[in-house]
Amino acid sequence: MLRCLLTFSLMLLAAAVYAAEFRSVAEDAAVLYDAPSLKAQKLYLLGRDYPLEVVVVLENWIKVRDANGELAWVEKKSLSDKRSVMVKVPLADVRQLPNDSAAPVFQAGQSVLLELVEFSDPGWIKVRHRDGQSGYVRVNQVWGG
Repeated sequence: MLRCLLTFSLMLLAAAVYAAEFRSVAEDAAVLYDAPSLKAQKLYLLGRDYPLEVVVVLENWIKVRDANGELAWVEKKSLSDKRSVMVKVPLADVRQLPNDSAAPVFQAGQSVLLELVEFSDPGWIKVRHRDGQSGYVRVNQVWGG
């Protein structure tokens, strides 16, 4: 019994440690670099609200992973705590309620950015399109949640 309790506690701790932290680009365009320095090589630009996974935080720099799995560095001031997600499937159904039988509100195509409003029932998040429509989408259909 004690062994089972210890194993379960370690599994919860591992899950908490692995929980990904995401932020979104706060500016019209954020420059991503190959090292944490303005003198480093500029790799590419990302637009406002693009979701990025936080990997390492230094004083003024954050190492991030993008939706393609690429790692790069970005200035901390270029990111916001606001959460966005990006549709990763060809077409995601955004529904009125967090279940597959609920009526669809709208559909979002691949690479569309949606504001993450809140985490909902397991496997679902509430999102809002920039035109104001909101609803629930399956977590496995988006990246950044």
